[in-house]
Amino acid sequence: MSENRSHSDYLQRAAMYDLMAHNFKYSNPNLHMHYYLKHLKYMNKAMQMRNIQQTQGEGRLRFLHTSPDAPDVDIYINGQMQVKRLPFRMASNYLTLKPGKYHIDIYPTGNSVDSVLNKRITVEPGKTYTLATIDSVKKMRLLPYLNQPEVPANESKIRFLHLSPDTGALDIAVKDRDVVFPNVSYKQATDYLGIMPMTVDLEVREAGTKNVVLPMPKAQFRPNETYTVVLIGLTKEEPAFQAMILKD
Repeated sequence: MSENRSHSDYLQRAAMYDLMAHNFKYSNPNLHMHYYLKHLKYMNKAMQMRNIQQTQGEGRLRFLHTSPDAPDVDIYINGQMQVKRLPFRMASNYLTLKPGKYHIDIYPTGNSVDSVLNKRITVEPGKTYTLATIDSVKKMRLLPYLNQPEVPANESKIRFLHLSPDTGALDIAVKDRDVVFPNVSYKQATDYLGIMPMTVDLEVREAGTKNVVLPMPKAQFRPNETYTVVLIGLTKEEPAFQAMILKD
């Protein structure tokens, strides 16, 4: 019979084997144990299927702080603090939320009166998001980026996200070699690129030129991982232009 079953299908089979085990409990101990073990097997399958069905309906999101002149921030969802003291150049852990609409309030850490950003977001079932604070603190925005963490076995997957507000379009290249992601503009996320796991020297160039604005020596991408490389900071002022590598 097909193993592509629902939670209730597994429960029904577990109940059937439990009944059969009970019938042989005294007359044939070997058959009793045989069917009892089958009962346990399908009870475990039913529990696993229930957990899968529950988690498939939820969304996941994390917050990424890239606003270069903003202080550490506290992040509230529907009036409840969910992320405390998130500094520049850091991402929060993932939060799991039921599908639906949510109200986000962002405050300077320790100040729950004067918010720097308010936004409504929609979480879709089974989707994973990075919500990035961008621009200066006076005109801060929150931009959603959809993550795709699934990766083929023993491979890696990478993309780049340009969040440096005073930096023009960029090319991402292998050092002294070809451009991999051309003409990446501010606020743009590239498509994901599947690669073999490797350690590689990369460089960020001004788009259309050989002018390297950020070397990335020995960037390491491990098997079975998906990465977003975020370009943050400023090229003309502080904090300095830099790359942070996030696992999706």
